[in-house]
Amino acid sequence: MDSVTSEQRRTLHSTADNGLKIVVVGGFGVGKTTLVRSVSEIRPLNTEETMTQAGEGVDDTVGVAAKTATTVAFDFGRISLDAHNVLYLFGAPGQERFWFLWDRLFSGTLGAVVLVDTRRLADSWYAIDRLEHHGTPFVVACNDFGGPAHTPAQIREALDLADEVPLVFCDARSRESSKQVLISLVEHLRTVVAAASQPTPHPIPEPAP
Repeated sequence: MDSVTSEQRRTLHSTADNGLKIVVVGGFGVGKTTLVRSVSEIRPLNTEETMTQAGEGVDDTVGVAAKTATTVAFDFGRISLDAHNVLYLFGAPGQERFWFLWDRLFSGTLGAVVLVDTRRLADSWYAIDRLEHHGTPFVVACNDFGGPAHTPAQIREALDLADEVPLVFCDARSRESSKQVLISLVEHLRTVVAAASQPTPHPIPEPAP
């Protein structure tokens, strides 16, 4: 917590009645740290370390060969929704060797953002699988890396997304764009909660012969 000042610690403890935990998850190098950094209203806590030769042959760097640092635990940021509610953002590490941390990060999570690079859609399958396993609502956000254009229908088919899962496009470097991703998630969560609160219809019994 060295990167969080004493003033920020007081802010975290004193200004919110409700802290809502959100996880940003996805493959290696899709922009999770960038999204948390761009949208956080506090100086984000991150655990980025320089990539070294020790990771060669372990981390799959196809498509991200220019990447020089990587998250080894998680990123943390915060954004206020209103005077009483804040989102606590946790960015998960993307390398396969750190996937064991994901289930711990998902504990107590209200919802999640699956950030994807459309050049490497297969890297997102595991994140979606784990969230569905936990029953965690999520949205899919396609980060703009300037790759080949895909239609929403093509992306949905490639990721086998259910119709009710929102699919949005974003630039994780942009604060406004990242905020829109979180707004989409919050709106989706409201829809999920509203649907869950509806009474289950009971079948009408057949009349006795």
